[in-house]
Amino acid sequence: MNSSVEGVFGRHPQFFICILIANIVIWNVTETDRDQKCMDGLRIAGSLKSKTKTKQDNGGNVMGLLIALIVLILVALAIAVSCIKIVPQANAIVVERLGGYLTTWSVGLHFKAPFIDRVAKKVLLKEQVVDFPPQPVITKDNVTMRIDTVIFYQITDPKLYTYGVENPIMAIENLTATTLRNVIGELELDETLTSREIINAKMRSSLDTATDPWGIKVTRVELKNIIPPAAIQDAMEKQMKAEREKREAILRSQGEKESAILVAEGKKQSAILDAEAEKQAAILRAEAKKEATIREAEGQAQAILAVQQANADGIKMLNDAAASDNVIKLKSLDAFAKAADGKATKIIIPSEIQGLAGLAKSVTEIAKEN
Repeated sequence: MNSSVEGVFGRHPQFFICILIANIVIWNVTETDRDQKCMDGLRIAGSLKSKTKTKQDNGGNVMGLLIALIVLILVALAIAVSCIKIVPQANAIVVERLGGYLTTWSVGLHFKAPFIDRVAKKVLLKEQVVDFPPQPVITKDNVTMRIDTVIFYQITDPKLYTYGVENPIMAIENLTATTLRNVIGELELDETLTSREIINAKMRSSLDTATDPWGIKVTRVELKNIIPPAAIQDAMEKQMKAEREKREAILRSQGEKESAILVAEGKKQSAILDAEAEKQAAILRAEAKKEATIREAEGQAQAILAVQQANADGIKMLNDAAASDNVIKLKSLDAFAKAADGKATKIIIPSEIQGLAGLAKSVTEIAKEN
């Protein structure tokens, strides 16, 4: 009984204020009547006292009326203030009149009628998130696992949200568990572990359709954790270890193969470079030999030209000096003498020069005797 009275006064503080004012007014009227009766009884005591008491009674009546008027003004102000409502951003207020739905207030300043209107529910229009505990589910291949989900939702119709279902969050939780069991029951264990996006999409579509009559839009569904049994976890860890060892062996063999290929390529490139170097060296040696031969031939040619030029100059000088036949023969003898200095074993001397040779020998012997 006390809780119901407190609920009424909490929703309608105007009732409490009006009852208080009524008590104050009744008390003032009662006191006034009581004073009036006392004055009538004492009127016999004397006219002077009667007149004085009448003035006091009139003053008391005026004071009581003044207090009542002030109280009424304060009560009216309190009622007026309680009827003013400001709705903040991303919020909505559902208003009832005489127990029935009246309207939905959006952002801004609003006024409600006193005593007959009341705020039924304040609704938050932001996107909200709720995390549900793990739920046991069974896959198509009869493996029991535990999955916890996270739901993102937004209230789109405050009226349907207020009057559609008694406890929306509990309703969404139960609906999520049922939908999750239906979706996982169509998949095997491996598909469940690798098809999170598909499961999320199916659950979101199903939940969004089911919560439309409640004024709720499910914007996103996420599987937070998928917890398989301990035996399956051990088997999965062993399988993962074997896969890692296999990949390690493959990578090691590939590394050795690539290393051998790189070594062979290096040797090949080294041999090619050595051959190129040898080729270039041979070319350079041939070029050097060719250049030396050309220079040597040019030197010999220049020497021959110089000798011929000298001979030509000597002949020219002999001609200019009008040399006799004996002088020419002597020059010829000198040439044969130089030829004799070579490696020739036989020298043929013309007969004209033989006599001159004997003459030269005689002159030489005479010079020695002297």
